[in-house]
Amino acid sequence: MPGESIQAYDLPSRVASYDADMDLMHPNRRKMAEMIENVLTVSGRPPRLAIDIGTGTGFLVDRLLLAFPDLSIIAIDGAEQMVDLARTRLGPLARRVDFRVGDFRDLKTLCANDGSADAVVSAYALHHLSSGEKLQVLRIAHGLLKPGGWFLNGDLTLAEDDELEAVTQHLRVRGIIQRADGRDPRFTDESATRQFLDDLERNEHDQPVRPAEDLRILEKAGFSHVTTFWRETRESVFGGRR
Repeated sequence: MPGESIQAYDLPSRVASYDADMDLMHPNRRKMAEMIENVLTVSGRPPRLAIDIGTGTGFLVDRLLLAFPDLSIIAIDGAEQMVDLARTRLGPLARRVDFRVGDFRDLKTLCANDGSADAVVSAYALHHLSSGEKLQVLRIAHGLLKPGGWFLNGDLTLAEDDELEAVTQHLRVRGIIQRADGRDPRFTDESATRQFLDDLERNEHDQPVRPAEDLRILEKAGFSHVTTFWRETRESVFGGRR
């Protein structure tokens, strides 16, 4: 994660509110984690080693550790306090996790001495990178995988064109206001919600791209069988196989 985004997530107040905000602003993350788990489940032998890029509070790691009892995970995040919160979430499961704090643009250095992974996964992290940075990280991820291993990403995307993006954003704002139900002063109406989201994305240096661009980057990084497994408005699960 770029340095500016790391700083945004290393604020104690941001970390404490992260999970609650995710449930409010990204209610599909459970579907996304389920899809990543399901793809790994039906793709042959259960994974024994996975690398998670941008672990955050450990939401995806928690789900995968419960689904695959023999799985160990290298969990990478740029914010020490997020890693601390992930350890707390995981409890005894944290024994199966090797936490590493660092900028995941340095993925090659962070995973220099590890064997080949069965899967590389990520959730709500790579949209902080530019397309060029994302390509670089995915090329490294491709090299860290065993033949046949999956890269799977649950992340934000733009719509296919500007008009569709405007519609999607209206749907997004409306959903947040409905879920907040007047209980959160940040999301009392469309204007306040739109301003909050714009400020948040600017401060966290979000750089989502259109779905076709994400798939093109995966192919350019060397992945085959590139596809989108699930998508709803601005969120999708997509990936490819080495």
